Amino acid sequence: MEAAPPSISCRGVTKTYDLAKRRVEALRGVDLDIAGAGFFAVMGASGSGKSTLMHLVAGLDRPTSGEISVAGARVDRLSEAELTRYRRKTIGVVFQHFNLLPSMSALDNVMLPALLDGVTRRDAEPRARALLEELGVGARGSHRPDALSGGEQQRVAIARALYFAPSVILADEPTGNLDSAAAARLFELLSRLARERNTLLLMVTHEPEAAANCERVIVLRDGRVAGSFDTSDSAGRRLDAGALAIRTQELARSAG
Repeated sequence: MEAAPPSISCRGVTKTYDLAKRRVEALRGVDLDIAGAGFFAVMGASGSGKSTLMHLVAGLDRPTSGEISVAGARVDRLSEAELTRYRRKTIGVVFQHFNLLPSMSALDNVMLPALLDGVTRRDAEPRARALLEELGVGARGSHRPDALSGGEQQRVAIARALYFAPSVILADEPTGNLDSAAAARLFELLSRLARERNTLLLMVTHEPEAAANCERVIVLRDGRVAGSFDTSDSAGRRLDAGALAIRTQELARSAG
C-alpha cells in the first residue's frame, strides 16, 4: 500500500502531568501544520515541550486534549493495538540512543519491524540488506551494536526506521551521541533521504548547528509554538548556526 502524503497537524494539543506534589503543563495548546516532504526542526529551551510534542506525534504518549493527525491518521484516536501498528508502519522513529537490541546483529535489527509484522525472514532480509547498503553500512550487517561506531549504529537505526517506507520520520536529538564529523555526515544523509524519498523528516534538537541543516525551524516556548522561520532566504542563502540561534531567541522572547 502506498504511504499517505507526508503531513503533521496539531490542533489545540495539551499535555498535563500530575506529579506527586505539583501539576506540570508540558504543552499548553499547540497548533502546528507541516505538509510536504522536507527536513524540519523543532527547537526550544529545556522545558519548552519539544520532547513531549515528539512523543505525542510518535504515538508514544497520548495528549490530554487536542487533535494530532500524521499522514492521514488521527493519532489521538488510535487504540493501543492501532498505535503499535502506526509506530511500526506509518512513521519511522530515530532516537538519540539508537535503541538497537544489543543481542541482535545490525541486519536483524533492521528486519525487526517486518518480523514483528509477520513477514518471514526470507522475505524480509533482501530489503534490510538493501537499506544497509544504501546507508553505507552493508558490510556491517553481521555485527552487533557494540561492535559498531556511534555513526554506524545511527545509520542502522535509520535503516530500521525506513523499512516500511514511511512518509514521516521523527528524529529525537539524532546526533546527541555522535562526534562532529559523524554528525555532519548524518545531516547530509538525513537531508538526502528527505529529498529523494519524498519524506517529511522532523527533528527535535536544542543545537543551532543541527537545526541549520533543516529547511524550517519551529520554535517552542513554555509549551506553545512561538513561531517558525525558514533557514534560507529567497536567494538561497542559508542562516549559519549563530544567526539561527539569534533568530530562535528573538522568537522565543517575543512570545514571552
